[in-house]
Amino acid sequence: MTTTALLAALAGSLSALSLGTWLFLHSERFGALPSKEELDSLRRSSQWSETEGCFRNPIPTPRMADDAGFLRTLAEYVLTPRPYASPEKPFPTLKPDFRSLPPDADRVIWLGHSSFFIQLGGMRILIDPVLSGSGGPISLSTRAFPGSDVLTPEELPDIDLLLISHDHWDHLDHRTLKALRPRIAGVVCGLGNGAHLRRWGFESSRIHEGDWGQTFSFGPLTVRLTEARHYSGRGFTTHKSLWCGFILETDSRRIFFSGDSGYGPHFSRIGTEHGPFDLALLECGQYDRRWPFIHMKPEETAQAAEDLHARALLPAHNGKFCIAYHGWQEPFERVNAASRGKAFSLVTPRIGEETAPWDGLAPSQRWWE
Repeated sequence: MTTTALLAALAGSLSALSLGTWLFLHSERFGALPSKEELDSLRRSSQWSETEGCFRNPIPTPRMADDAGFLRTLAEYVLTPRPYASPEKPFPTLKPDFRSLPPDADRVIWLGHSSFFIQLGGMRILIDPVLSGSGGPISLSTRAFPGSDVLTPEELPDIDLLLISHDHWDHLDHRTLKALRPRIAGVVCGLGNGAHLRRWGFESSRIHEGDWGQTFSFGPLTVRLTEARHYSGRGFTTHKSLWCGFILETDSRRIFFSGDSGYGPHFSRIGTEHGPFDLALLECGQYDRRWPFIHMKPEETAQAAEDLHARALLPAHNGKFCIAYHGWQEPFERVNAASRGKAFSLVTPRIGEETAPWDGLAPSQRWWE
């Protein structure tokens, strides 16, 4: 082959690779960025920075520590052996029987990682469902631990309300939501996240996008969006949609869900203004010294539960995916130790197990052992 032919072949290969990459990054699974018209409305948010042209946290929240470069961290993540990153065999789980669930019973069922099914005030609520076997952009990435997917989307009942805390892959799953879309009555999410859902076929009339502090009422249920210390983005563009936590409240019950969040003074403010909480569902996993501001260490999770005046703590963001360097059991062990002697009770249900501390259902077995 001549030099000219070789260069032509190389140029053709690079062009094909570039086109393939572009098509992949613009495929439906990546969702969509807010349109220009939608961006005009997002700018009215107090969380929007005109100088940066995106949402931002009220206090400095770098994604990485000063000594942790993105490319080096990515290389370490791919190349560093992690012998305890996932369980050696399937751990004990339960398959929920939604048909036997009394319609007037307030119940929380952890579905692994940050996915929850909640029945509250007669409403059936689903939070950050990822039931496709993967928490990444392709099916072979961020695989769920063996046996941790106890349900398929088709096995869930009709959902009154879907809550999405932010658009990261391990919280906003394209395949799960496409399968559930016909059976979801309404959605609540942070500003800018509706663009993803509309691309996936959700009608605008079903989507309620809100700012921190905004509330939405659905019969007996009030949903309040709360501050979180994190970031957003499904590709190379970040911070164009708002991340959040949620307060779920009825006349008799109050539940807090943190979403992904580093520790910060917002937990104390939320606890003072809206606590106490019957149950706090708090992030407790995927932490690392390289990203100390966007996720909580287990000891910070325990402190956040105290700040919130929570009567019970259920640690989440663990037990299904490996997205950090720590052993898969470590978050449970550390939060268990950090919760001793605290005013709240620690509940550690198996995936698929019912939790209702107000009715004496407060599982605390060390199932991870």
